[in-house]
Amino acid sequence: MPGPMLHLGATVTCSHGGQAFPVAPNPRVLVSGQPVVAQTSVWTVAGCGFVPLAGNGPCVTATYVVAATRVFIAGAPAVLLDSASVCAPTGTPLIPVQSQTRVVGS
Repeated sequence: MPGPMLHLGATVTCSHGGQAFPVAPNPRVLVSGQPVVAQTSVWTVAGCGFVPLAGNGPCVTATYVVAATRVFIAGAPAVLLDSASVCAPTGTPLIPVQSQTRVVGS
């Protein structure tokens, strides 16, 4: 399904409200003046509000498991607004809150 591409300036949170940031956006491809993110980039999560009594702990990192099928960045699929992700160690998804809307991929 087509959707806007995620970039470094996009607002992305974990399911518990922590802020997520891509570790390695591609500096050669820019959208709205910001580097775009490929599926190979790991995301770090800061400020996750999940505090289990006995469990696996708050969200620390995340990866996208499903991304674009027709748009590639340096050989890796581009991350879109509707791409599927999973946080470690909780197994919950990332939630893109705000992104650029000019460039759409599928």
